[in-house]
Order: sequence, then structure tokens, then C-alpha cells
Amino acid sequence: MFERIPPSFSASPRCIPAPPPPSIRAFRALSPARKTSIGTVTAPIRVASIPAAHPYIHAITDPQLVRILPDPPVPGAPAGQWWPPVAMTPEWLAAHARDYDVLHVHFGLESFSPAQVRAGLDAARLAGRPVIFTVHDLDNPQLIDQAPYRELLDVIVPAADRLVTLTDTAAAEIDRRWQRSSLVVPHPTLTAGTTPPARRRDDGIRVGMHVRDLRPNIDAERAVQAMVDAAQLLDGFGLRARFEVLMNERVRDDEAAARVVAAARDSAAVQVRRTPYLSDADVEQWLSGLDLFVLPYRHGTHSGWVELCYDLGVPVAGTDVGHIRSQHPSEFSVIDLDDPRTLVDAVTSARATAAVLPDDGRLARRRSERLAERQAVRDAHARLYSTVMAEVSA
Repeated sequence: MFERIPPSFSASPRCIPAPPPPSIRAFRALSPARKTSIGTVTAPIRVASIPAAHPYIHAITDPQLVRILPDPPVPGAPAGQWWPPVAMTPEWLAAHARDYDVLHVHFGLESFSPAQVRAGLDAARLAGRPVIFTVHDLDNPQLIDQAPYRELLDVIVPAADRLVTLTDTAAAEIDRRWQRSSLVVPHPTLTAGTTPPARRRDDGIRVGMHVRDLRPNIDAERAVQAMVDAAQLLDGFGLRARFEVLMNERVRDDEAAARVVAAARDSAAVQVRRTPYLSDADVEQWLSGLDLFVLPYRHGTHSGWVELCYDLGVPVAGTDVGHIRSQHPSEFSVIDLDDPRTLVDAVTSARATAAVLPDDGRLARRRSERLAERQAVRDAHARLYSTVMAEVSA
């Protein structure tokens, strides 16, 4: 049905042997860089990535083996904006056929119609370039009505030369829906190489949630109400908890933002704070002080928040949507936003676990494992590019 990258990555705990097994060492010794007719290495594999300027793309790319082409400028958009992705258009793919070896699609399909996606895939095919599609999203977090996005998936999933996804359960769903196998490559760490600071334990139970700009799949108002109700229940048990909700100053729906703030107005335990857009370092610093992070999704498939929390040693309580719980199941508690008792259980469980599992180097060991995993992920992508290029040119 699907294959996993070597070495096998267990769901829990996530651990990479050290030193790497022979299969990884051998792969790194055999660089997939392109060669001239006399066999000398000339350049890394050139990938037209949709998009290029995204932290995930940097995380999966070994710059010694792979070169990601920059995102073409988007007419009328601010500098640095990659969407809608020009590199997915048939005009760009045809005009730049000599500039890329592989087309790898990740995000941004919702910018196009099914016919436009098909035209882009046809252009890559006519140029003799293989297409890889990483199925991050089986449901699009940017949309409410999923029907148009599923039409796009019905175009690209059957047409791509290879499929990649992040979890075994997502691969199983892809196989059920389209009868296609996927290479399962776990989401790599996106954080810098340093070990996060140990959390302070002297300021009570801290539960956090970041609803960002209120994109369509975030059920912020209902989640805040669940926090208010959970705080009351915890207080009845003699447990005091602080619930911190961060929300961007600029949001997609000002009326929805007002309702989120109003939901916490009568609770001293729940604070909603509007902030400017936070840097990655600011987000990591805030998360590192939490005992539990709440993920209130209406729909979704995978989550970068879960990966960041795992890196920082912060357990997650989230709604059971998509395949998010499959990313790090040992540190994910399923909650029902209509039943605050489930959030209470997640809070007390997270606090109890923290009390019996002090850091004591645990985060440093996890950091080392995650960096080794990221290199294995990079190797897997470079090998995939090399293999699919050989298959198409054969």
C-alpha cells in the first residue's frame, strides 16, 4: 500500500539510531547529483517546488544534493509572496523546461481550477519532467467548502508520477480513495539547532492556544468557551489553571474576533490577547512556557503546530480531525469542544506527566533525534528525485 523511508520511523517514540544504518550512509555516499556524459558531477538536482519559499521546503532539502528554484514573482503581489504560484502555470513550466529537473507540488493548488492544474501537469509532462505531489492536505485548511479542493486532488493524485505523504494513516486514506501508493516521510523539525529552554514549574498550570488570523478551519469561539467551562470544572477540583489565547491583531473576520474575545469576558482564568504577527522565535518562547497546547481544528489533515510542540516537549490536546493525531500519538490527547470534561482530562494528564517526567536532558536527546531524522528526510527526498528522474528518462 505504501512504503516508508529508511530507517523505519516508529510512531512513538520517534527515535533515530546513531550512527545511521548502512542504507543511509550508502545513500549519502552516492550523491544523486546530475552527471555529464563523462561521469563528472556537475550540479545538484534542480527542483521547481510549489512553493519554494516555505519553511517545510527548506527543512526537506539538502542543499548539497538539491537546488530549489526560487518562486517566480507574482504579478501585482508584494515582494516575497509566492501565491498564486506562477511556477505551476503551463506557460512558466513550458518556458523554463530547461531550468528544472523535477516538479514537486506541495501547497497552493486552491489558487487554480482543475483545468488549470491539468494544464500545468501536461506542460511538465510534455517537457519530460516528472511530477511529485506531497499530499499534505486531504482537506484544505484555507477553505470551508472542500468540494472544489477535492476536484483538484482528483486531477493531481492520479496524474503525479510519485506521491508522498506524512503519516501511515494518510497513506492508507489515499490508497482507499485513489488506489495509489505513497511514500511516507515524516514531517521534519522546522526549529533551529538549539535545545529549547526547560519550562518553569512554579507558576501553575498554563494552557495555550493560538488562533492566528482565524482561518476557516479554526473553531476559535467554541474552543474559548470550552476553556471557560474547563476552568470552572478545574476550579471545582481545587486545581487552578491559566488559559492563554493568542490572536493576531489582523484577522480575516473582525466580527468573529469580537465573538472570541467576548466568550472569555466573564472568566478570570481565560485571557484572550491580540498580538502583532509573532516571529518563529517568539512563538517558540511562548510555547516553551506551556503545559498544554490546544489545537481547535474543524477540519484538517496534518499540522505543523504538532511538530513544533513535539520539538519543545509540549503535549497537544486537539480535535480528532484528519491524521493529526497520527503524527505524534503518544503526546496527543483527543478533545471534544462540546464536552469540556475532555479538556479537563487533557490538562490534568499533561500536568501529571510533566511532574513525573522532568526534562533532565530529555529535550536535548529529542533534539538530537529530530536533527538526525531531518537528515534522513532530506536524503529520502534527494533519492526520490533521482529515482523518478531515471524512471521518466528510461
